[in-house]
Amino acid sequence: MQRCDWAEGSSPLDIRYHDEQWGVPVHEDRMLFEMLILEGAQAGLSWSTILRKREGYRQAFDNFDAAAIAGYSDAKIDELRRNPAIIRNKAKIDAAVTNARCFLEVQKEYGSFDAYIWSFVGGAPVNNDWKSLSDIPATSPESENMSKDLKRRGFKFVGPTICYAFMQAVGMVNDHLVSCFRHQEVRELYDWNEKT
Repeated sequence: MQRCDWAEGSSPLDIRYHDEQWGVPVHEDRMLFEMLILEGAQAGLSWSTILRKREGYRQAFDNFDAAAIAGYSDAKIDELRRNPAIIRNKAKIDAAVTNARCFLEVQKEYGSFDAYIWSFVGGAPVNNDWKSLSDIPATSPESENMSKDLKRRGFKFVGPTICYAFMQAVGMVNDHLVSCFRHQEVRELYDWNEKT
């Protein structure tokens, strides 16, 4: 069974993420928020580091309940800065709280964050046919537009590269290599969802 190059020889956690989650379309607001925060936390680090701390993040951040996070007190934020289960970076922790507040505003405006964020790809995943890891871009016109609009709304840690990684993670783009067993599976998963 052939996987994307980045997952070959990886840890069991990375392989499971690749095989079961990466590239699968996500439309549930809580999960979209989780991935947005985790992708921002990854800046300057490896995704493997974030995956190992994912459960710690879920516990520390009220299972990514945006309403709860938006109301965090200074004392709670100080507590997070001392929590070894997450990345203890002041700017990233502050950004999670800021982003929760912005996220709630988007939900109010659009009815759901899902409706807003998927509008950047016209509501349907972009299926790419990359043959090698070097073919996959770090950004796209869609991620640049998303980044610009998120920043305009006050979101932090949402540069075009972070936005593209987010798009890959939540299935807005299918960037599994054509040689990867998940490439066609993910494409068919979306097609099946559309037909039901």
